[in-house]
Formats: sequence, structure tokens, C-alpha cells
Amino acid sequence: MNFLIRTNPRFTTARLRLAAFVAVPVLALSVACGGGDDSAGGMKKDNTIADVPEAPATNDASTAKDGKSQGGQAAGKSEFYDAQMKYVQCMRAKGGYKDFPDPKLSGHLDWDKVNEIGAQPGRNDGIKGGKEGSCVDELRAAMAAEPKRDQQKDYESMLAHAKCMRDNGVSRFTNPTMSGGNAQPGGDPDPASPSIDSNSPTYKKAREACGPKLLDGLDGMQ
Repeated sequence: MNFLIRTNPRFTTARLRLAAFVAVPVLALSVACGGGDDSAGGMKKDNTIADVPEAPATNDASTAKDGKSQGGQAAGKSEFYDAQMKYVQCMRAKGGYKDFPDPKLSGHLDWDKVNEIGAQPGRNDGIKGGKEGSCVDELRAAMAAEPKRDQQKDYESMLAHAKCMRDNGVSRFTNPTMSGGNAQPGGDPDPASPSIDSNSPTYKKAREACGPKLLDGLDGMQ
């Protein structure tokens, strides 16, 4: 697992960027660095793509009458949710965020709520991994427990989102890439030295318009 992001200023390789993030003791990762209504230097060669594909339907045949998974998919989702919940509890108890929100039923974090907290003055530091990295181990465990994703669908979802962001005025927003069969998010051309203002009205408006393009679990990735 794009856990998952300067916040609202939103949580940014789909999993590779997160993995890099949790590897550092003091975490200062910034989510999709969005923004500006600038047009100069913008990327205008868009890859046209249809609407985001729907997530595959649940196969009822894989679930026994007693509710237990026959194929392991439901068990995997339950394990992911439990691991994510442990991370959330750590963030509340040790991470410095008593109001950190519960994960969604899918197990993914509710990034709308997380970003609202991180956008509050003085509350962005530690919003991913806890203050002084106090919950990094729990974050790693939650990432490792995430069920396998369809990387092609993730890529198509992020590509549709990137195109939408540019169409809505964030001209420098880059496309995602595929590397080693894994979808890696786009966003700011250089996350280490952001050139997109994720606090600008244009960026915030684009995020609101384009958020539905992202599949569940990707909303904090780019």
C-alpha cells in the first residue's frame, strides 16, 4: 500500500513514496503538491482516458455461509482494517492526534478528515506517522497488510485524476508512471522542491472537482 501527502496539502509511490516516507525517523512527507492557476510551463500533452473504472465486484461465491472467506479476500480486508485501526489508535494515544479519524470500512484512511486535521495551524508535522515517528511501526504494518491492488486500474485512475487537475487549472500536475509493474503517483514535478501551491484556491477547487477520479485508497497518494 498512497498510504499514503504537506497535507491538504494531501498523503504522497503509490506505495513506494510511502515506503520511502516511513523509512525516515523524522517524517516530513508532503501529499500531492497541487496548485497554482499558472499556465506557463504547464504540461498540456494529456493522455486521454475514460472515466475511472469501477472496482471489481465482490465474488459472493468466495464467501461461505458462515461469513468466512473461502478465497482469503475477505480475511485480507479484515486484517488490513485491524492493522489500520491499530495505527489510528497509536496516532491518538502516542502520535499527538487524539482526533485522528477511524479508517473507512475498506480499511483505507479517510483522507478528507485527515487532511482537515493536518490543515489546522501547527498540526501538519507528524500527521503521517505521528510526532517524532512514534507510530511508524504501526504505519508500516498497515501498509504491509493492504490487500493486493490492481496496479493497472490504479494507474488509469491516477492518470484520469492528473488530467482532470490540469484541465482545472493546475497546469504543472504530472501524470503517474508505471515502474516494475507498480503504479506510481504523479503530482508536483519535484516533490523535494514543490512548485505547485497546494494552498491556492485553484488547487483546492481542482482537488474537489477531481477527487472522485481516484479509486478508494488512492485519494492520499497524489
